Amino acid sequence: MQKQIFTIRQQILEAKKKGQKLLAVLLDPDKIVLENLTELIEKINHSPATHIFVGGSIVQTDILEELISALKQKTSLPVVLFPGDPSQISPQADAILFLSLLSGRNPDYLIEYQVQAAPILKKTKLEVISTGYILIESGSETAVERVSKTKPLQRDNINLALATAQAGEMLGNHIIYLEAGSGAKQAVPLEMIETIAQNIEIPVIVGGGIVDLHGIQKAYNAGADLVVIGTAFENNSHFFESALVTQNGHND
Repeated sequence: MQKQIFTIRQQILEAKKKGQKLLAVLLDPDKIVLENLTELIEKINHSPATHIFVGGSIVQTDILEELISALKQKTSLPVVLFPGDPSQISPQADAILFLSLLSGRNPDYLIEYQVQAAPILKKTKLEVISTGYILIESGSETAVERVSKTKPLQRDNINLALATAQAGEMLGNHIIYLEAGSGAKQAVPLEMIETIAQNIEIPVIVGGGIVDLHGIQKAYNAGADLVVIGTAFENNSHFFESALVTQNGHND
């Protein structure tokens, strides 16, 4: 009997059904030193990471293709594009989070860049994962806020965040991504994660402002299906060596 092959989206849905928690390491090409890439990939391979996200609010370097090529050669983890704009599309990746910035009202990030990206994506074999992207106030202005020229949703307005996530689900988004932003002072509030996770059916990704393993675990316990670590891992590639987060939502 032929083994069933799941898409990345299906894998995330299956993990959600089983209560298995997922973890992505986010790599920003602008912050990657190619000479150190082999060592970095080795550390990712020995971490609890289940996915690698690649992208940034602004990617000014031209190493995207080289970075993804190296990742595909040296790791078996899925490589998922997390683009700030259509220039960050690479056919070498496995999938792309097709983002719509639901928390803002800048039409460029709601639909314009998606229109520009669609013909490019049609020429690739990338799996396109429709993602409702919601920026949450984090105590400081983030790169996403500056680049998109939008304001995040207030941390204490859980009802608005929930309604925004539910609207994204009703529009057909496959995933809701709650983002505090790169280098955020505060992570997405746990009560907000819990409320949204309990009131939508699609998976919830949470990223930004999570600086330690305890923060990952708290996000899991609140209902996050997949947690993204970016700045904390960039600043300390030994991030995962001090302890281990298991994939069942509990500490060892």
